[in-house]
Amino acid sequence: MDFSWTEEQDLWRRTVRDFAQKQIKPRVREIDTSKKIPEEIIKGMAQLGLLAPTTAKEYGGAEVNWTMASIAAEELGRADISLAIPVLYLVESAWGFIFSQYGTKEAKKEYLPKITSGKAFCGIAVTEPTGGSDIVGAAKTQAVKSGNHWILNGEKMFISGITESSKWGGVHLTLARTDPSADYKGFSFFAVPLKDNPSIETTLLEDMGRMGISTGGFVMKDVKLPAYHLIGELNRGFYYAMEGFSAARVLIGATCVGAAEAALELGREHIKNRTAFGQPLGSFEGVQFPLAEHYCNIEGVKLLTYKAAWIMDKMYKEKKFNHHDVALAAAISKLRAPIHAFEVMNEVADWLGATGYTKEYPIEMGIRGVRSYSIGAEGTMNIMRIIIARELLGKEFLPYKS
Repeated sequence: MDFSWTEEQDLWRRTVRDFAQKQIKPRVREIDTSKKIPEEIIKGMAQLGLLAPTTAKEYGGAEVNWTMASIAAEELGRADISLAIPVLYLVESAWGFIFSQYGTKEAKKEYLPKITSGKAFCGIAVTEPTGGSDIVGAAKTQAVKSGNHWILNGEKMFISGITESSKWGGVHLTLARTDPSADYKGFSFFAVPLKDNPSIETTLLEDMGRMGISTGGFVMKDVKLPAYHLIGELNRGFYYAMEGFSAARVLIGATCVGAAEAALELGREHIKNRTAFGQPLGSFEGVQFPLAEHYCNIEGVKLLTYKAAWIMDKMYKEKKFNHHDVALAAAISKLRAPIHAFEVMNEVADWLGATGYTKEYPIEMGIRGVRSYSIGAEGTMNIMRIIIARELLGKEFLPYKS
């Protein structure tokens, strides 16, 4: 058991941190206000290999493993406490990987080089207006084969990157029923382009946080896709979706670690320098004890997250674990990380007092942003608990099984 970092990992962390602290951190408030990630930051991320870095080198990716991907997620979260850029990063890293693993050569050649160079977007579209957590029961989008094409009809909602995909181009990996009689084994994945698609109508929602990346939905009315836009095997879409969600959950854990550490560091500096009743705030046990608790919680989440990344690396490279092991480890990280990150930020806001309720400090951006991870992004907290219990007890104990 070795808790040290390799030279390569240390260099990668320093490189990403240097870029993020110099190029991203000074502009986070601007990103949150303008609701847009500056083009020069996107270009800089592309040059560093931070856009879909988990994808194959053949298509411009860096083929980084999940430990390296998590290191980058942590550093981006540390710099952008609003979590807009980390959301862009983790969505493209997780779902770009699925696209790279299972997409057809024609589709990958058409889209992945643009995605990794920042000229197109790669997103995920699973959730529908009737529900998100209950994918099997709620999903109504259907895909029907017609000659050498697929025809898709349905609606997706609460989807990240609607504006980005509509303007830049790219694809959303979209889940649709291809065998309505087959339960969860009747779903397939499709690469659906939104830009200049007359058969797709988009809508935008205004989130409370992570303002730099858009959220919304799209309606598909007889969307015609070439056969090569099918991702992987027919009727295996549900499995690809679960694989992608596990990857995204690990990166969410790492993002939360970075953002929480940044918030706690901000709080530590404040309580060391701010005085009350003739003493620094940090001298009072009512402040010291929560600091100690939050620091321990973050360290615990960090260990859980990097263990999950390590398990993923072992599975993909050495086949030493399986997807159930990954699902369990990822769910544990996702269950703990957003909750503890939010608690840290909320505590630091208390330490800051009235200032913490203003936009003079970035803490309010963090509170708004990190809340998305516990509300629903990549699965709600109760879904994480169901996954963990399922892996501990067995599928026969799932509460929704008849």
